[in-house]
Amino acid sequence: MKKMSKYLAAACAGMLLATALAGCGGDKKAADDFIKIGGNLEMTGGSASFGKSAQNGIKLAIEEANAKGGVLGKKLQLVVADNKSEAAEATNAMQKLVAQDKVVAVIGPNLSSASIAATSVNTGAKVLAISPMGTNPNVTVDKDGKTKDFMFRACFIDPFQGTVMATFTKEKLQAANVAILIDNSSDYAKGLSQFFKEAFVKGGGKIVAEESYLQKDTDFKATLTKIKAAKPDMVYIPGYYQEVGMIVKQAREIGINVPMAGGDGWDSAKLPEIAGKAALNNTFFSSLYSPDDDSKLNKDFVAAYKKAYNEKPDVFAALAYDSALLVINAIKTANSADTVKIKDAMAKTAGFNGVSGNVTFNAQHNPVKSAVIIEYKDGSQVFKTKINP
Repeated sequence: MKKMSKYLAAACAGMLLATALAGCGGDKKAADDFIKIGGNLEMTGGSASFGKSAQNGIKLAIEEANAKGGVLGKKLQLVVADNKSEAAEATNAMQKLVAQDKVVAVIGPNLSSASIAATSVNTGAKVLAISPMGTNPNVTVDKDGKTKDFMFRACFIDPFQGTVMATFTKEKLQAANVAILIDNSSDYAKGLSQFFKEAFVKGGGKIVAEESYLQKDTDFKATLTKIKAAKPDMVYIPGYYQEVGMIVKQAREIGINVPMAGGDGWDSAKLPEIAGKAALNNTFFSSLYSPDDDSKLNKDFVAAYKKAYNEKPDVFAALAYDSALLVINAIKTANSADTVKIKDAMAKTAGFNGVSGNVTFNAQHNPVKSAVIIEYKDGSQVFKTKINP
């Protein structure tokens, strides 16, 4: 009986091993039926709203492509890694996507600091990454001005965004004296502040106060009191919605009632919840996209997005959607899932029509696009004006 038991045990072990091997083979075959696209996104942390919107936009683009038969005879699959809204975690997320998940391209991060930090990983793996909303110039070029071969963006860059808001401040808000309050831990905020300041001063404006804070700060009243004493006509806050919401709320509480403005980092459904709807009246931000754009492509996108997620898309959803369309287009153009060929096809993209506008990449892998100014009225975003490059 003992010998028979040994034979039975060996047979069972063999069957289990065969089943395991068959399962591995089956998994590989299933994996081969998909082309994987990575999402290096802010799913948790201080900018989680950005990542969740971006994920929605990417998923919608991929679902639409798959409904039409996929690409190269295969279905597309989104693989998301959470960068936790932090630069160091963005590097880890990129490593997972390119080394472990074997994606052919990566969408994200959205944050400029995170995009800059993670670039070396996807470049080393020769896998392109496209940042939907990384507006800092150094996202796609190094400190010597050389283009990063495997890094792209779907948005305009901060020099243009800063100039747009400086012009709007002077011409539309009639502000001559401005205070600036920046997130000193953010490449995005520091860059946008610099370009706004340069353009505003060049146009005859005066900066009457410059103050700073750090990400995750919650009490801004001492700093805001200094700004109030400078008697600005407008306060420029080029930060992200989490802190901006608290700053606007506390500014109104201490009697700063002048207009306040910022960049695309303000674009979040969470901002009215944090600041309060009334506090946001008389505030403005520059952006790449408005869901009120009346192009047919955008109307179709807004309708599909609302059907899928029961809300209007924000700029992060729209730019991530366009980023996914650009990646899909590059795969089709390359007629290959080879990562270098996909990168080469992306670099040659010209006249591509997205929901946020036409895309032609220049030598620095930046698209030349229009900007819009959005105003908050009773907690709702209202299209104010469009400014062309």
